[in-house]
Amino acid sequence: MTKDWVASETKKDIVENKYFSDSNKDYIYKAKINIYNHKFGGILIIKKINDQNHRVVFTTEFGNKLFDFLYEGENFRKNFIIDNLDKKLIVNTLQRDFKLLISEKATVLEQYHVEDYKVYKTSGDKRSNFYFINKKSHTLDKIVNTSKTKEKVVVLFTEIEGDVANKIQISHNTINLQIELEKFAKY
Repeated sequence: MTKDWVASETKKDIVENKYFSDSNKDYIYKAKINIYNHKFGGILIIKKINDQNHRVVFTTEFGNKLFDFLYEGENFRKNFIIDNLDKKLIVNTLQRDFKLLISEKATVLEQYHVEDYKVYKTSGDKRSNFYFINKKSHTLDKIVNTSKTKEKVVVLFTEIEGDVANKIQISHNTINLQIELEKFAKY
């Protein structure tokens, strides 16, 4: 992954993801989750409860809960999940995906320059995360979660306005799971 990258002295100690950091906002997205050819659509709500806690709830458009997760610092609690999704592999994968999405700060291990990005390598759950910060707009455009040898998960943030990504795509390269999020427009 780093063969064409230019290493630089690490100047930052922490890299930030501000997209879900405002406790005064409810982050509401129209969501499509495709997992092993089962498609789920509905509304995903992410709420920062306080400095350390986030709640992630996915419902149908009629309000039936599909899952409800609580992140309390480093602790995770599954409040509810429908039977079709309540498999250890699926729950653990969703847990890691949303933790990656809502984690606000990560300690920088290495820094690189590639094309239009400053790339910060961090550590995360036996894997590495690479945060791609756009050099021109200074926005977080992508997070890539890797093992030692390959990319596992890619999170793309697009249509960014301030500290809000209006579109988010989470793609898995090793399992059949795709998540697409599109922020509801304000009326």
